[in-house]
Amino acid sequence: MSVPATSNPLDPPTVSRLANIPHGTTIVAQGIAFQSNGTPPFAPASIIPFTIAPPNTPINFPEMNLGVPTTFRTLPGDIPNVTQAMVNNPNVVLAAGVAGKQIQAVTTLRISTTPLIPPPSGGGTSNICFLQGTAGGPNAQSVKVDAIFWIEDFLDEHGNPKTQLQYSQNVLLNFNVLSWPHVSVATLLKD
Repeated sequence: MSVPATSNPLDPPTVSRLANIPHGTTIVAQGIAFQSNGTPPFAPASIIPFTIAPPNTPINFPEMNLGVPTTFRTLPGDIPNVTQAMVNNPNVVLAAGVAGKQIQAVTTLRISTTPLIPPPSGGGTSNICFLQGTAGGPNAQSVKVDAIFWIEDFLDEHGNPKTQLQYSQNVLLNFNVLSWPHVSVATLLKD
């Protein structure tokens, strides 16, 4: 949703997204849109969980190493195209989606459930009671959502203009004493 500039509160033009996560969370994310030329930068993304309480210590699990067999991960035959590089940084999928393409123009939409810099107003998450948990810790509370969408105009190998959408979204879920980043990425090509 495109939101025009407002005077009360004093906010520049923003973009926002309303969504539901089917396990009992509703989000409102707000942010900014801007234009650029050329291939966008894809910052590294991590799926390594970390402690909720400071100092937010990362916790590595053996299951994250695809070279180590485990019964706690999907069988390799069921995920034949998933590589260790993708596990280490899911945004490498986005870099592959622009490889060999002449990106001409990009519209970037950057949104968050927490205020961005510059700080547009609004945003947040709301969870059902079960997800919030008790004093022992949350059961699966969605505490933060950050996403970047890139709408890219490019020339294909024949010089024809094309458009694609790429995105990287990170939903931070708190389970007991850990925060688990859930990163989703995709490249969607418009025919």
